[in-house]
Amino acid sequence: MAYSIEAALKSGLYDEVMVSTDDAEIAEIAKQYGSKVPFMRSEKNSNDYATTVDVLIEVLDWYQKTGQEFQQATCIYACAPFVNSKLLQDSFALLDQENCDCVFPSLAYSHPIQRALKVDQNGKIEPFDNSNSTIRTQDLEKAYFDAGMFYTFNVDRLLTTKSLRSNNTFTIEVEDLHAQDIDNENDWILAEMKYKLFSNESL
Repeated sequence: MAYSIEAALKSGLYDEVMVSTDDAEIAEIAKQYGSKVPFMRSEKNSNDYATTVDVLIEVLDWYQKTGQEFQQATCIYACAPFVNSKLLQDSFALLDQENCDCVFPSLAYSHPIQRALKVDQNGKIEPFDNSNSTIRTQDLEKAYFDAGMFYTFNVDRLLTTKSLRSNNTFTIEVEDLHAQDIDNENDWILAEMKYKLFSNESL
């Protein structure tokens, strides 16, 4: 979380950097690193079924009630330690340049998804789609997935569509070395390894 807060503050982009949480310990840590925690997240948006958009709408509604409205905003995930101020600045530049609804970082799949296989309960495999079996992998269209780092978005459009993704969403491709979503201990180990490599690369 500290990395995300630091990147946001260092970027110079934001009138307000805040953390949404229902946990007092997390709130205190967030404040220690320079973020505001103007209110505690509601119980409704603190369960496993609350979506990112639900939380964002709650935050934006709270600010609106206090007389503060924003045209653009970024939702940075706490478990994305490779977010940096340059990437955030690039996302705002692309949002303005393309007049789009949302911008988020993405990673390219390391192997063509057109060659994906499915496995039954006995271990037998078969392709999801056999029509690409004779096409060279380098000739198959590149595919991407959400890097799970952040979303920079147009506030009015989010509130209208209740969605971060639309047919007017753009992405910034990041390298695999520069992204790691942390959901379990193995992810944490990979993040530490990548961070060491990333630090050496920056020297």
